[in-house]
Amino acid sequence: MTDRLAIEALLQELYAARVRGDLDAVCACFSGDAVLRIAGASDSNPISISARGAIEFRRLLSMMIKSFKLSEYAPLAVLIDGSRAAVHWRVRINSRITGSTVLTELMDLVEIRDGRIASYTEFFVPR
Repeated sequence: MTDRLAIEALLQELYAARVRGDLDAVCACFSGDAVLRIAGASDSNPISISARGAIEFRRLLSMMIKSFKLSEYAPLAVLIDGSRAAVHWRVRINSRITGSTVLTELMDLVEIRDGRIASYTEFFVPR
């Protein structure tokens, strides 16, 4: 899938599902052998996690959706080059564990293969 409109639609579907907390819809955006990486830092804790394949990334995404509620999603920029995309976005993240809410900026690097996300790397920084 290198059609820009199809990639934009897939990304819109992904982010809408994340904000809804819809695990099945989020997972449907990924290929079965996708690689998912997330890196960033909170006030004092660096975070670096990765998952490969549907079983691993579904477990990771499930934990994230159960732990964090997203709101006030705002896409800031989307760049698409062939089958790759970079997405800069902002969202409020509410921890269901601590109750705190943090405005966070994120940058995602995405590779698409056969109409699904094959590689997804997310960098984030709380504001």
